[in-house]
Amino acid sequence: MDIKNRNLEFNNMPQHIAIIMDGNGRWAKKRLLPRTMGHREGMKSIKRIVEACMELKIQVLTVFAFSTENWRRPQNEVSYLMDLLIEFLNKELQEMHENDIRIKILGDFSSLPKNCVDSIEHALQLTSENQKMTFNLAINYGGRTEILQAVKRLGQEISEGRINTSDISEEVFSSYLYTNTMPDPDLLIRTAGELRLSNFLLWQIAYTELWITDVTWPEFTKEHLLQAITEYQKRDRRFGGLSHQ
Repeated sequence: MDIKNRNLEFNNMPQHIAIIMDGNGRWAKKRLLPRTMGHREGMKSIKRIVEACMELKIQVLTVFAFSTENWRRPQNEVSYLMDLLIEFLNKELQEMHENDIRIKILGDFSSLPKNCVDSIEHALQLTSENQKMTFNLAINYGGRTEILQAVKRLGQEISEGRINTSDISEEVFSSYLYTNTMPDPDLLIRTAGELRLSNFLLWQIAYTELWITDVTWPEFTKEHLLQAITEYQKRDRRFGGLSHQ
């Protein structure tokens, strides 16, 4: 992939790309492999896309790694995903740190197995001062849960007299979300052709451009990312107004 030879408008790049990584199981089933092998192959795609976003100077990349609903999956699959998370962090953390990537977690990771929590806390601490790109892993994440937690925190502060209801704006409410220091996603990519949001970043994607592909996540390449960005740059983002505005 030669980005320089692509007809991209570098003054019109998405600041924040979010991805619902779907299709690991279907990729494996098509090849008569266990689902776990699809998840392992999907981990390779994460590395590819992080590298591509670095090259494109994307400010924020968010991937949906494990939802609050994924606990309903078979225990052996959940355990494998937890082990894969640790493996990914152990293998990729130092390189991401050297590339000035800050790792953030969206979701309540405190309820994960202790070895996962330890690996995550180490990654967060090591990369906390990095500034070139923010890489968000949404783990044990649900959009409704995030909004409910924000409402509860806001309600607590109102009851304690630290904030007045008249002071609450969209900006104030956004400051109680996991993404409080980041721009909202400009582009949401979903792989494997599903046409739903799956409880992902429900507040933040109010005006996000959607790009859906039938390609499964393990097959997703830098070329597909460029296709998504090229399509994004053709969109007329009006945010409820008119084009001439």
